[in-house]
Amino acid sequence: MRRARRNPLPLAVAVVVALVLVSAVVTWLAHHLLFVLAVLAAAAVAAAVVLRARVLTGRRDLAARVAQLRHIGPFLTMSPKAFEHALADLCRRDGCTKVTVVGGAGDLAADVLATTPTGRRILIQAKRYGPRTLVGSQDVQKVNGTYRDVHNCDQALVVTTSAFTKAAAAFCTKVGIRTVDQRALALWAEGTGTPPWS
Repeated sequence: MRRARRNPLPLAVAVVVALVLVSAVVTWLAHHLLFVLAVLAAAAVAAAVVLRARVLTGRRDLAARVAQLRHIGPFLTMSPKAFEHALADLCRRDGCTKVTVVGGAGDLAADVLATTPTGRRILIQAKRYGPRTLVGSQDVQKVNGTYRDVHNCDQALVVTTSAFTKAAAAFCTKVGIRTVDQRALALWAEGTGTPPWS
């Protein structure tokens, strides 16, 4: 059985139509080049204005949030998730970039990840505890076990609204983890103390 020969006419017509359309577009663009350039310039300016407005709005929002964190009081009534976000805001205020809140189930002892102004990658473990609950050795040992190998960080901080047990504090001193208790957190929040990664 012979195959029916395909008719090349529709394909040829399609190619000719496409060439005519392309030629018409190119001709129109050539005659209206200034108009096209003006439209592109206006679009670029509009995009820059929108981007700048978003950046300024983001800075104002951050400043407003951080202004509410100037005293230790708000930290003591926050939920654990709000505490993580508040610490992220303090990091941003003090010049950190690539600040990410990652806390939650399966966070492998990381609540906030950030890059300091000097380029060091830091991990923050947030412990929003009441005054009678202290950060213990197990908490800080988890951080020590993951901050370098799992999260690729140069430095780890454990920040709490409470305090550390003697054993936990001694362990952190031994392995180089920074401890930020309620008093140190208050100084950081007020802006009177140096950032805890310094």
